[in-house]
Amino acid sequence: MSLFSALSIATSGLSGTEYAMGVMSQNISNASVAGYVAENPTISSESTLGTGTGVAIGITTRNVQTALQNSLYKQNASVAGLTTQSNSLQTISALQGSTSATSGSTSTLSDELGNLSNMITTLISSPSNATSQSEVISSAETVANSINTLSDAYQEQRQSAEDNIVSGVSSVNYDLTTIGEISGQIMSLKAQGKDVADLENQRASVMSDLSSQLSVTFTETSQGNVLIKTESGQTLPTIPASSKNISVPSTTWPLSVEPATITAMSSWPGTGDGNDIPGVMLNGNDVTSGLTGGSLGGNITLRDTTYTKMQAQLDSFSLTLADRFNSAGLPLFTNGQGNLPSSDVTSGTPDGIIGLSGVLQVNSTYVSDPSLLVPDNSSTILENVLSETFATSGSSVTDHAAPSSGLGVTGTISTGYSGNQGLVALATSLTANQASTVSLVSSDLDSATTVQTSLSTTISNVSGVDVDSEMSKIVALQNSYTANAKIISIVQDMFTSLLNAV
Repeated sequence: MSLFSALSIATSGLSGTEYAMGVMSQNISNASVAGYVAENPTISSESTLGTGTGVAIGITTRNVQTALQNSLYKQNASVAGLTTQSNSLQTISALQGSTSATSGSTSTLSDELGNLSNMITTLISSPSNATSQSEVISSAETVANSINTLSDAYQEQRQSAEDNIVSGVSSVNYDLTTIGEISGQIMSLKAQGKDVADLENQRASVMSDLSSQLSVTFTETSQGNVLIKTESGQTLPTIPASSKNISVPSTTWPLSVEPATITAMSSWPGTGDGNDIPGVMLNGNDVTSGLTGGSLGGNITLRDTTYTKMQAQLDSFSLTLADRFNSAGLPLFTNGQGNLPSSDVTSGTPDGIIGLSGVLQVNSTYVSDPSLLVPDNSSTILENVLSETFATSGSSVTDHAAPSSGLGVTGTISTGYSGNQGLVALATSLTANQASTVSLVSSDLDSATTVQTSLSTTISNVSGVDVDSEMSKIVALQNSYTANAKIISIVQDMFTSLLNAV
């Protein structure tokens, strides 16, 4: 072997070693980056007529397990969506009170109704007692205030979800267009036969973030592009047409949504009555229903499903509370304008029951003069209240059943329980149903998180960066580098000696 051949082989060895060490170093520095997949250097030996002539540097590869990665993306969306719902629902859970075996029954709506019943019983025994009269009014106000507080909380959480949807759409747009921008670079380099592993890892990190915002599927084409679809099959574009003149990354394309102020009558889908919540638009089409999973899907569920049902349940209960008291001869609760509530289940207050729970109040006539509860010191009306308003069965219940279906702006909501129950039982059913919603989300979140952790661990073992292993490889590469450098040094010395001899 000539000195030139030895020098060439050693030099190519140095280049290959430097390249491999660069890949290993990058793996170590990105070991904690979400979505990063370990890169593998590609180095092959070269030979001519069976004689080694050095090494060739190839295309860096990534150890990707596509099926596992797609499963993790799906699980990311599930966990993020449930986390969003769980965090929001904790506010409602705190307001509902507790009926756990350890804490006893405290501050629930049924407890407050029970206390109102007890105050009425006390007043019956001493109808002229001014203190007892005031305590009945105070207990009634406690019931009304608790209902108002719950209703306000529903609307506050719906508004928060709406605001998060608007900001979430911007974040989704940014990720989509970032993926498109990186994909464009990948396709260009692939066409030239150049290395794209680093760009693919950058894109994977953004894909991981997008999967936590929205449930989507990713399909990589042979050219290096990534096609993105929602769970419903709607394609989400990532690269704007040149005619759109949109600079990327963009927060305003391809999805768009207008912010809205949420009220009890606000609805998506709407009915065209001026209370419609703007949908999320794509190319002029409303795609809100297809945006599921992730934090964006979780907020859409909270705004359009979870809290609208809770509102309908509480409005139905509020109507029944006022109605049953009135039917017993004591119009103790009014619609906020001093009138008995209207029973139209698809219209807003004061023409209907939607939003009634937010304005329900104790009749100001009785607040101003509690003695009117017992006119002429007669307890007859109060006795009717106990026997009829608080009845657990019979005509007083069936003739004044709580509306349980056809509720809400669109008339599509059901309470999920019978309206033919006593007042306290209705309150218990409402609280239990909403507590069950909170509990189910929490349980599903625990299960989804366990699966996500398992998938993450599996992927990390298969495709992630093992820092100890990478460090071991670097040590071996350092030895290789030293050996090649030594050969170059010896060849240089030999050339110097040869020149000196000449």
